Amino acid sequence: MFPKCAVCSQNERKYKCKTCSVPYCSVACYRAHQEQKCEPPAPSVTDPESGFREDSTPVPQKTVHFPTVDTVPQEKLELLGQSEHLKNLLCNRHLRQLLKEVDSGRNGMNAIRVAMMEPLFVEFADECLRLVEPSSDEGESEPSMDELVFTNLKHRR
Repeated sequence: MFPKCAVCSQNERKYKCKTCSVPYCSVACYRAHQEQKCEPPAPSVTDPESGFREDSTPVPQKTVHFPTVDTVPQEKLELLGQSEHLKNLLCNRHLRQLLKEVDSGRNGMNAIRVAMMEPLFVEFADECLRLVEPSSDEGESEPSMDELVFTNLKHRR
């Protein structure tokens, strides 16, 4: 059984207001609804500090169904959101555009290869790796993201 019309409460709803998603059943109910001020629903905002939405519901944790050796644990990923350095880097519009291009690229490795030509992207990737995989030996330097990507490409061929 379908929900009832929010305007007349008698008929089954057939349509939804494009602005506020209120269900209605007919043109007459739509016109009656339009006589009142109609506003889009407020988006629920997540507070990165607490991990809770404004309405106090916890943010659901993503479940990894098929983890691999490269799967990063949730607690390590949360470190990325707490890094002031990463937040400052992400204020840069050019970096955000590069990340969008990598994310939407058809060939992921090629998109990363192109992005790795940008020092800003390399700095971002190195900081992510530093947080997710901190070095165990202080005397031994961690490979940069650039070295890891190109090493991975060599092994694939």
